[in-house]
Amino acid sequence: MKFLVLMAEEDPEAWDAATPDYRDEVFERHRSFDAAVRERGDMVAGEALALPTEGVTVRPGTGRDRLVTEGSYVESTEQLGGFYLIDVDSRDTAIDLVRLLPEAYTVEIRPAIPIGGHDG
Repeated sequence: MKFLVLMAEEDPEAWDAATPDYRDEVFERHRSFDAAVRERGDMVAGEALALPTEGVTVRPGTGRDRLVTEGSYVESTEQLGGFYLIDVDSRDTAIDLVRLLPEAYTVEIRPAIPIGGHDG
């Protein structure tokens, strides 16, 4: 089963002020997560995301009349900072694996639904 692991953080700009030791710890947690996923399934994809201010949001509408706004799609104290797409045997396995990620993240796990006629 594929699961999208969404990682949110309260202060996306805190990384710029982080100490080298803290950064090393965060990278080690991500490496541990990656290794554990590969032992129990497959790491399909994973990326860090740019700051919310660098994104755009396309609002509902029709064709070219859809409103495009600068920034994140949601007003929130937490912002999406990165994601993983993993393929493991169960939701329980995904939950166990996510516990390896840095504790500073709020993590949402969602099953990916296969769409007929599309690869993946």
